[in-house]
Amino acid sequence: MILDKDLQSIQSARELVMNAKKAQHQFAKFSQEQVDKIVAHIAIEAARHAEVLAKLAHQETGFGRWQDKVLKNIFASTQVHEHIRDMKTVGIITDDSVNKIMEVGVPLGVIIALVPSTNPTSTIFYKTLIALKAGNAIIFSPHPNAKECSQQAIDVVKRAALEAGAPEGIIDGVTLLTMQATETLMKSKDISLILATGGEGMVRAAYASGTPTISGGPGNGPAFIERSANIPQAVKDIITSKTFDNGVICASEQSIIAERCIYEQVHYELLRQGAYLMNEQESDKLAAILLRPNGMINPAIVGQCALTLAQKAGFTVPEITTVLVSLQTTVSSQNPYSREKLCPVLGLYIEDDWHAACERVLELLTNEGMGHTLVIHTQNPDIVREFALEKPVYRILVNTPAALGGIGATTNISPALTLGCGALGGGSSSDNVGPMNLLNVRRVGYGVRSIEDLRQSVAVLMLAPACQPAYVSYAEPTLAAPVVSDQSVSIFEDTRFIGAAPTTSVATVNTVSSILSDDRFSSVVTPENDEINAAQVERIIKQVMGRLAS
Repeated sequence: MILDKDLQSIQSARELVMNAKKAQHQFAKFSQEQVDKIVAHIAIEAARHAEVLAKLAHQETGFGRWQDKVLKNIFASTQVHEHIRDMKTVGIITDDSVNKIMEVGVPLGVIIALVPSTNPTSTIFYKTLIALKAGNAIIFSPHPNAKECSQQAIDVVKRAALEAGAPEGIIDGVTLLTMQATETLMKSKDISLILATGGEGMVRAAYASGTPTISGGPGNGPAFIERSANIPQAVKDIITSKTFDNGVICASEQSIIAERCIYEQVHYELLRQGAYLMNEQESDKLAAILLRPNGMINPAIVGQCALTLAQKAGFTVPEITTVLVSLQTTVSSQNPYSREKLCPVLGLYIEDDWHAACERVLELLTNEGMGHTLVIHTQNPDIVREFALEKPVYRILVNTPAALGGIGATTNISPALTLGCGALGGGSSSDNVGPMNLLNVRRVGYGVRSIEDLRQSVAVLMLAPACQPAYVSYAEPTLAAPVVSDQSVSIFEDTRFIGAAPTTSVATVNTVSSILSDDRFSSVVTPENDEINAAQVERIIKQVMGRLAS
């Protein structure tokens, strides 16, 4: 019986999950040394194939520059591995003998990884390393427009894992690419997590599947050049970033914001370093092809160089042109210059001072890119602090090319190709995603306090003078204040509240006398008001706790 392609793809997806689940059960029993050996071998083999896969990705997708894709492949294999190599992820990962707590790494299980066409091979290297380092199996669903280069990258890491002793099925990928196959994977009860990198529609589908998801999000990073900045270097960093792989990394700058007092210098440096400032007519022509009618990015412009973009828009620019720049004054979802542009195109905003620049940054990020990235070029640490405290992003980069700084190549941020946007961006994590995001932690806690200790602390808090807080040190119990009676009791068992007759012991008499003389309780226990009921108890508790907190 011959099945239709969609039915074949669904059955194939189910088999991938079944094999991965079986392999992961075996892999979960591997030691840290065994896991690290496999991960190291995969990184070495991935780096060996960096150039051939970069050229194949460029040839198949038409995006970016193959030379820069080589660097991304090396980054996603070698640099990522260097960062995660010594992490403890298997078995007991911490053992705190002082605080009596132990933590155990627990793999999630089988992970589904969505692969974007903009980074179709480097993403596979990176996600393989972090998934296996955390003890998981991983199944890739490549983008249809990059299926050949992605499949070859999957073959490289799959073969390397088997050579190093990993169980078969620990890494695999969908070969019959259909929406039904991807949907089957995402909704399978045997899938523990979706690691989503790709278009907005695919990421939304991942979250809608009901399976836990970690994703990246759209970037719209503003680059603020503040008056104290090294302006030639700032412009160089921005152009370096925006031309790296022709701007397909989502952390790359999308707009420049310059203070008016330095604009002439910024303008001069942009021209000197190959930027082309479009006039109004040219800006309109380019704007017409940047977005589709539905408001989404036009794939025909993604990863194209400045010369090609100008040609597609219908105007010519000098051969030395690096980026296309459009002077802007507005921000909206209909204005492509104020949105993410996965190509060497920048909006340019001139603001009176850094306060106005702050407002423009917020406006741009609210328009698109919440939670992602912004860049500041400044020599003033106070400006950095002001931005760090208030701006709605989880990566703030200072004096560095954003595309490379955001992924951790030119900064000490964790190396990653999935950049979380947190709750602000509708995601579940704000991290540069790594192995620790792909495992759970089982915690073992030894008892260090008894219920009598807890009751005693309540009693001490209740009896502390109003003018000073009562702190109880469990490490030094001899410093604790005297308790109300020979046996520690909770506030709900206190004779003041239940109406029981007080004992006649000297200690108790003295304690009750001190309570009666304490003005905090003057409205609680009086000769005229010695009848206790439920309403009074509630009022008493609120009064006492309120005064303790004041």
